[in-house]
Amino acid sequence: MYFVYLLECRDKSIYTGITTDVARRFAEHKAGKGGHYTRAHPVGRILYSEPVATRSAALKREAEIKKWKKEKKLKLK
Repeated sequence: MYFVYLLECRDKSIYTGITTDVARRFAEHKAGKGGHYTRAHPVGRILYSEPVATRSAALKREAEIKKWKKEKKLKLK
């Protein structure tokens, strides 16, 4: 099982990624061991996570969400 997740950074930007463990990945981002983006834009909180059956499906969903405007991302609940 994979998850697509959105994090709100302290500067109010939104980071989108995939993982098999949202809590672990969030802790990695907070510790500065996540991606380049979250090292430059420290994370504040998890906005959203969505279970996805396969890695391939998660990557496709991540790509879809990344194309959205911020306002649409914020409507995910």
